[in-house]
Amino acid sequence: MAFVQIGNKKIGDGEPCFMVAEIGINHNGSMELTKKLIDAAIEAGCDAVKFQKRTVSIVYSEEELMRPREVPAHVISAAINRGVLSSDRVASLVKSNLLETTNGDLKLALELTEKEYKEIDAYCKEKGIMWFASPWDEKSVDFLEQFNPPAYKVASASLTDSSLLRYIRSKGRPVILSTGMSTMEQIQKAVELLGKENLILLHCVSTYPSDEKDINLSAITTFAKAFPGVPIGYSGHERGISSSVNAVVLGACMVERHITLDRTMWGSDQAASVEPKGMELLVRDIRKFEEARGNGTKVVLASEESIIKKLRRKIDF
Repeated sequence: MAFVQIGNKKIGDGEPCFMVAEIGINHNGSMELTKKLIDAAIEAGCDAVKFQKRTVSIVYSEEELMRPREVPAHVISAAINRGVLSSDRVASLVKSNLLETTNGDLKLALELTEKEYKEIDAYCKEKGIMWFASPWDEKSVDFLEQFNPPAYKVASASLTDSSLLRYIRSKGRPVILSTGMSTMEQIQKAVELLGKENLILLHCVSTYPSDEKDINLSAITTFAKAFPGVPIGYSGHERGISSSVNAVVLGACMVERHITLDRTMWGSDQAASVEPKGMELLVRDIRKFEEARGNGTKVVLASEESIIKKLRRKIDF
């Protein structure tokens, strides 16, 4: 098994599972909330936090951006105050706490600015935790390069974007590839394009939240056989933590889960996320499994010697 080095962490068979708290867009455009989520990830024992970076005008069609959308008033108001939306883009209130606006306004409201990313970078360095992001377009890769990220994550939605994969690989950084909503043939082509060196492959199901019957953890062993030498991990969107722990039992070297302060908060990913206590329990249970896993060599422990004397009536061999 080859190993991938991300920052000061070695990812691969026999190494501690690399734990990533995906903040994604759960910050809802708030730096205060972003920092609370980073703090929660650190408190839980995660190794890194992850964000998503998009150039909205490139990633989404004009038709999609103009689609009507109801958005909480506080999200739009915060975006206006942050300077990412102008007030004349907001229509009248239609509900007590919702604004009738467009999907484009929402996407812009959830994009953090360069100033805010610099604040995140400084905060993570101060707190001693790595951060990186999923760039959804080449311009976002260029944007993220200024922060010298320890790795790039390719979102499941981008797996079939060959030009983006090539551009990300051209930067020479470790690549983490999520495989949701993809066939084995598509995954194989993406791996061929990226190359196996410095690559981590994540089994993923792109439903939010995922039903247990759809999670198919056995794909982890399928990937291990199909892509020898590539560390295999798991990116989960299910409710609870048991499947994520079981992924490690099946050989996952990395686990990524969305983190939220409250699963009932507004936002498309909140319900598929793990709250701080849940993330803490997830990391704890994975570390306990790693301790209990051992090396597979069966021996008589020194602590068993007194039990042998006490319980065995005969020792004939």
